[in-house]
Amino acid sequence: MKLLLALAAALLLAACDRTPALDEHELGRRVYNARCYFCHGYSGDAKTLAASYLLPPPRDFTAARTLRAAQIVAALREGRPGTAMKSFRSLLDEREMRAVAAFVEREFVREARPNTAYHTAANGWPDHQRHAAAFPFAQGRIALDAAPDSLDDAQRRGRSLYLAACISCHDRGRVEDAGPAWSARPLSYPRMGFAPGQAPAVDAVSSASVYAKHDVAPRLEGLSAAERRGEALFQANCAFCHGADGTGKNWIGQFMEPKARDLTGFDAQSMPRERLLDTIRDGLPGTSMPAWKSVLSRDEVDALAAYVVRAFFRPESR
Repeated sequence: MKLLLALAAALLLAACDRTPALDEHELGRRVYNARCYFCHGYSGDAKTLAASYLLPPPRDFTAARTLRAAQIVAALREGRPGTAMKSFRSLLDEREMRAVAAFVEREFVREARPNTAYHTAANGWPDHQRHAAAFPFAQGRIALDAAPDSLDDAQRRGRSLYLAACISCHDRGRVEDAGPAWSARPLSYPRMGFAPGQAPAVDAVSSASVYAKHDVAPRLEGLSAAERRGEALFQANCAFCHGADGTGKNWIGQFMEPKARDLTGFDAQSMPRERLLDTIRDGLPGTSMPAWKSVLSRDEVDALAAYVVRAFFRPESR
């Protein structure tokens, strides 16, 4: 009996040596999903929007069959000269680097597992599969300028959906020629189903709720007709970057560089009305803030500014 127990213990230890502990493995997953997926893809195959802009492209881990964790750790520490891969010394500690390197080797290099996806209910995309008709256009499997008579009804509906909503983020669709004739109509964005009582988005490393609460618009009483009109304009257009609560701390606003402005940090002194109107009309050079003067009428700009001041500016300045 003692011999059998000793043998069982030895086998258990050997198994532990071969497989990373669950907590280390899941730490690696969380670090990867927070720091690495944007270029390398959630499943390590580098099929991302960012990858289409980078030369050389990010490494496809699923095709790097000889890559090992030690090499990944070295790249994390030192970066890779001549590529977009920079050192992560200032962002990750040694344990995190070892954990994410082991995760990448096991999940992607050795086993080519699918890992996870961005479009999940937790990230604000409940039942994203219902938009499957648009996926071939977002993934480049069907060219955007494919002849209409070559598409079936479902594909035509999918193409319309892609051009009406998905293209706001998936803007590198495949085309055969120079590209489709883009409409000058400003695109809104799909509301992500955020509502009180729903599971919020969470940070992939800390698991803290960080994004969903900023896509909930403030409830304001006694708005004037102009302010109510401005509210509709802001929530349909500006909230995509600035968040429904005006903080810019939603997912898109925080991914920008420079980040979307936090409108709640202004008052009438730091952002006089004329300067606010000029910013809406003319945009901000060097940022992602576009000029709206060709999209919104003068009355709409005035209404939008009135709502921003009422909803977000510090109350002592009103």
